Amino acid sequence: MRRLEYKWLVGITFVLALIMQILDVTILNVALATLGREFGVSAGQLQWVLTSYMISLAVFIPASGWIADRFGSKRTFQLAVITFTAASMLCGLSTEMWMLVGARFLQGVGGGMLVPVGQAMMFRAFPANERAKAGAVLSIPITIAPMLGPLLGGFLVEYASWRWIFFINLPVGALALLFTILFLQEEATRDPGRFDVPGFVFAGAGLASLLYGLDLGSQDGWTEVPVWIALGSAVLLIGALVWRELRVRKPMLDLRLLSDRMFSTGNVLLICMTGAMFGVLFLIPLYLQNLRGFSPLEAGLVLMPQAVVMLLTTQVVSRVYGRIGPKRLILVGFAMQICTGALLQLQGLHTSVWLLVGLLGTQGLAMGLLMTPVQTATFARISGPSMGMASSMFNVSRQVATALGTAVVATVLTVLTTRGMATVDQAAPAQMAQVQMSAFHGAFLVSVVFAALGMVLTLRVRDADAAATLDRRNAAARKGEPEPSKP
Repeated sequence: MRRLEYKWLVGITFVLALIMQILDVTILNVALATLGREFGVSAGQLQWVLTSYMISLAVFIPASGWIADRFGSKRTFQLAVITFTAASMLCGLSTEMWMLVGARFLQGVGGGMLVPVGQAMMFRAFPANERAKAGAVLSIPITIAPMLGPLLGGFLVEYASWRWIFFINLPVGALALLFTILFLQEEATRDPGRFDVPGFVFAGAGLASLLYGLDLGSQDGWTEVPVWIALGSAVLLIGALVWRELRVRKPMLDLRLLSDRMFSTGNVLLICMTGAMFGVLFLIPLYLQNLRGFSPLEAGLVLMPQAVVMLLTTQVVSRVYGRIGPKRLILVGFAMQICTGALLQLQGLHTSVWLLVGLLGTQGLAMGLLMTPVQTATFARISGPSMGMASSMFNVSRQVATALGTAVVATVLTVLTTRGMATVDQAAPAQMAQVQMSAFHGAFLVSVVFAALGMVLTLRVRDADAAATLDRRNAAARKGEPEPSKP
């Protein structure tokens, strides 16, 4: 099979699987209230539907690189798709709460392997100087699935059954599995060595404790004892992980990859980018529904232009990345993100919704400028045999960034709202609404802080470090070498 054909088949296969995984997360959020009524459980009990999935993701993302190296990327990806799809069916068939929670944990097992392994396969299939195109392919599910998820979830819950929010994964998973069997090739991988049991325990338990602590703190407050126990355990476990992994020859997570300047900087930039993006995405639906009286469907329609602009921008960026290089694109992207966060201060209780649509479109442009350069440059100096481990670490950073961004904005929103409510007349709805609007203004500034930090860190980026991903003439110029001669 010619290389040109194979790389796009890998891309299509991974996109199908990624759409299934992202849709599952975004659809479920809309259906939580319905699930609570269906199973007759409290909000605290219902939270385990989300928490069980998050914990299993945390356990299996770090281990996915070793598993793929040991058993082969194709077989591991097949197993991930089968596991996720079968678990989706079990979720839809659940008749008791414990069955749903267990099936969600199994979904996380598949999801924890699916994304890192699929991403590594894509980056191996695309030559280094074409990985910006791979980033453009990945932007399709990353932008479209979150946009369609709430709309599709609301439609299925209202007009079909809550069970279909899980059953909808079955045809997509079956198609992804068919592509995997028919078109993907098994890849030669390095010897991963013996399974690093201590590394597996420290990585899985440490990341799970961190994500659980961030999620719990954003909901219950940061002074609660369980929050401090979870975060304290995370610090100890992650510290033990670092100590362990730097002392074994074949670690579960190869932390030595962070000695590469571009890879370590890219992971931190990912946290800044994701924190800024998910902070706003968390706040806007709350603002529209709680303060402006929008329905979930109407809120989803307001967010749609952002996703469309982001998708179009990534396609353009993938074509100019090789000539411009990552640094300037990332700087402009973070600068636009700062402007968007600042201009969200103009939103009020009666502001024209078209102003918000315009600002979200600007944020979509900013994220489109950031996504492909950050992802492509981060892996620029990672060799094929190390791609699985590097992808695992990159996706760990993504999960932490998502949890961190949501936790910070939720905390700021809660604190500012609580303080403001203590100063107004609780019998005056207009004053209470204004306090809430002020709290949203403060929370919107969190994205500015994340983006500003990202902009400062971008100064560490050198286009020469990403030379392998640039056009040949541009790469030679960035290295200070003479341009390659024409044949």
